[in-house]
Amino acid sequence: MNRVRRGLGNGLVQAFLVVVGLVWMTPLAGLFLSSLRSAEDSAKGGWWTVFSSPGQLSFDNYSALLKNAGITQAFWNTVLISVPTTVLVVVLAALAGYAFAWLDFPLREPLFLLVVALLVVPVQIGLLPVAKLFGQLGLFGTIPGVVLFHVAYGLPFAVFLLRNYFAEMPKEMLEAARMDGGSEWRIFTRLVLPVGRPAIASLAIFQFLWVWNDMLVALLFADSSSQPLTVQLQSQIRQFGSNVDVLAPGAFVSLVVPVVVFFAFQRHFVQGVMAGSVK
Repeated sequence: MNRVRRGLGNGLVQAFLVVVGLVWMTPLAGLFLSSLRSAEDSAKGGWWTVFSSPGQLSFDNYSALLKNAGITQAFWNTVLISVPTTVLVVVLAALAGYAFAWLDFPLREPLFLLVVALLVVPVQIGLLPVAKLFGQLGLFGTIPGVVLFHVAYGLPFAVFLLRNYFAEMPKEMLEAARMDGGSEWRIFTRLVLPVGRPAIASLAIFQFLWVWNDMLVALLFADSSSQPLTVQLQSQIRQFGSNVDVLAPGAFVSLVVPVVVFFAFQRHFVQGVMAGSVK
């Protein structure tokens, strides 16, 4: 009897999760189907009409998207902003996190408290002062300027996360490596990084998604030649409100890339979230 109840309970939970998954995926599916319809068909009815008239579907909109110089350039700008930012934040945070966790140097604790204090500083406070500074340095309106801003404001959380994760590693493991003659760099690259891979992967996912979907920073720091996809799509809506045959596929491409990245690293992400929950 208990087995039957447990089976029914598990079945209900699984059915509920399937329903939640379908509801969550419905907007993505609707956007994809809308991106395959012409502007005329979109004006006549919603995306669900494709089930009764599948002849509406075609990849003409994506052909038009590839011919749209503004959208394609904005896509590559987004890649050039998101990938270097993610790599820099992960590398610098891993180095700093290891130093704060296991190296002894002057003012280590006050410096780490300063890093923690920076977590409460809103991004909006630094927009205008940093924009003025970047203007003086010649970085305003450039991709390196946008990358530098994201790196600076992404590092406090990244350092805090990785430092706490690295500090949970067994002290005996690192001491044994030092007794075997391992240098700090060798211990970091051969021992700490492999063990900390779940947390590093989780950080990389969070950082990439945040930068890829950002529009506030890009609106202020990027000019017309360096603006990412979010800003370009927003300008397309403002200029051509009925330009759904370009906006729909552009929005789907902007949405599907983070989804693919998330599912590609899902296993590491789950490990990073669950790390430390079970002792």
